[in-house]
Amino acid sequence: MTKRLPILLTRVEAKEHRRLWYEYVDRYHYLGYRLPFGAQLRYFIKSGTKQGVILGCLQFSSPAWKMAPRDRWIQWGDEQRKRNLQKIINNSRFLIFPWVKVKNLASSVIAMAVKTIPDDWQSCYGYHPVLMETLVDQKRFKGICYKAANWIHVGETTGRGRMDRENKRHGMAVKEIYVYPLCNRFRQELLA
Repeated sequence: MTKRLPILLTRVEAKEHRRLWYEYVDRYHYLGYRLPFGAQLRYFIKSGTKQGVILGCLQFSSPAWKMAPRDRWIQWGDEQRKRNLQKIINNSRFLIFPWVKVKNLASSVIAMAVKTIPDDWQSCYGYHPVLMETLVDQKRFKGICYKAANWIHVGETTGRGRMDRENKRHGMAVKEIYVYPLCNRFRQELLA
C-alpha cells in the first residue's frame, strides 16, 4: 500500500514569499517567470507535514483572450466572450520541483486547486470563476495529471502565442487546451 503525502496549497502574499516564488519558477519552470496579464494568484505546493516543505509552485491568472477550440466548446460569440471572459481563470504555471517524486502528486494538486482557487479568487477579485483552463505543451508533456483530475481536452492552440500580433509564429508552440467546469451552470453563465 502506498502512503499518500498530505499536501497544502498556501497562497503567496508576502513580498519575500513572492520573490522566492518568482525565483523558483524562473529557475525550474521551462517557461521561466513572466508577469502575467490581469488578475493572478500564486501558491506554494507544500507537504502537509510540520515542516511544510515546498514541493512546487502554482499560478492562476486571467484567461487567454481567444482560443477557437475553447470558444467553440463553450459555444459563445465575440460579444458573449467580451462580456464573460473574466469568469474563466487560467492555470498559467504549474511546477513540481524536479527532485520531488511522489506518485499522483500532480493530479492531487490539480484536484485540490479546483476546490480551493475559486473561493480565493472570489475573496480577492469579487467574483467566482465558472471555468478553469490550462495549456499543455504537447512536445514536453502528455497532460496526464489533468486527465486524471477529470479536465476536458477541447483541442489545441494555433501555436502563435499571445504576443504574435503579426501572425509570424503560427504552429511554433502548439499547446493542448484543457478546461474544467467549476459549476453545473458554467455554460449558461458564460453565455449570459
